[in-house]
Amino acid sequence: MDKASISSTEGKPIRCKAAILRKAGEPLVIEEIQVDPPQAYEVRIKILCTSLCHTDVTFSKLESGPLARFPRILGHEAVGVVESIGENVDGFKQGDVVLPVFHPQCEECKECKSPKSNWCTRYTNDFLSNTRRYGMTSRFKDSFGKDIHHFIFVSSFTEYTVVDIAHLVKISPEIPVDIAALLSCGVATGIGAAWKVADVEEGSTVAIFGLGAVGLAVAEGVRLRGAAKIIGVDLNPAKFEIGKRYGITDFVNPALCGEKKISEVIREMTGGGADYSFECIGLASLMEEAFNSTRPGSGKTVILGMEQKALPVSLGSYDLLRGRTICGTLFGGLKPKLDIPILVDRYLKKELNLDGLITHELSFEEINKAFDLLAEGNSIRCIIWMDK
Repeated sequence: MDKASISSTEGKPIRCKAAILRKAGEPLVIEEIQVDPPQAYEVRIKILCTSLCHTDVTFSKLESGPLARFPRILGHEAVGVVESIGENVDGFKQGDVVLPVFHPQCEECKECKSPKSNWCTRYTNDFLSNTRRYGMTSRFKDSFGKDIHHFIFVSSFTEYTVVDIAHLVKISPEIPVDIAALLSCGVATGIGAAWKVADVEEGSTVAIFGLGAVGLAVAEGVRLRGAAKIIGVDLNPAKFEIGKRYGITDFVNPALCGEKKISEVIREMTGGGADYSFECIGLASLMEEAFNSTRPGSGKTVILGMEQKALPVSLGSYDLLRGRTICGTLFGGLKPKLDIPILVDRYLKKELNLDGLITHELSFEEINKAFDLLAEGNSIRCIIWMDK
């Protein structure tokens, strides 16, 4: 983004294109919108590319409840360039390459200063606001002048968006922007779960339920930790070949298990149960199977998938008494501002393998095709280019 174009828009509303969800379950509609200038502690960024995550799909189908809002601009996995900054913004300047991330890090609260958790107590409990410090105030207006709702403080399905600095990470411009976009959600979540939450050790046996971008990132994380046996569970056998690139040693297709439960098959394969299991799909039934597939006495299950219908998980109390543990995580336990630059550095040093995760590339006008590809199981991550 050249300096002339920045100076001509700084402090002024920008008119640009955005893909708007007008009604639950309907295709997105590309419309011209107005994006207001950033206020204090906010940054306006030009989105370079974005991608589609299952969370976007889940929220696009919500018909009721406080999280079902229309019209709305979805999208939260992206990379952009700083166009302008509001007051009281330190650490960012025009032209910086940045990742907007849904998970906040205020850097000031007790949890942000603690190595024990990435749960920002100042901000993380608020899932309902449009803008982080300004409640339901929106920075988006449609062609009729009516407000458009934000989505988890990012809203990347637009050429320009406004993001609070608690949700923004500056990164090296050396990393390819399409790869960088993956680090703003899916890949960071998977690797973080393996390293920070499970803290997988060398020689471990691991079961991964769901071989999408998050599951494959978990595989990469445990591979780098030296796991001895990595079992991938997925209904799509096409995922098995790419899984081998990420160190997956064995595969289980639930459709071929006959009358046996997946957990039974995994316990047989591992001689009693996996040391670690990761549920990366978001189904209560699979969360239970992931838990039951682990080793009594020490097995640990990490839940990464958001349950698609908010159903409860049923676990046997005796199984818990036998020493198995289960926990959930948001953003893989990573602190975005601290840990994402580390992942970028590992990638640039060729220590982190992310090859093959991007299976499709589309123009912004083709964004609805990304939803179709994901629903059909034909894509892992689809990059949507704003200027192509």
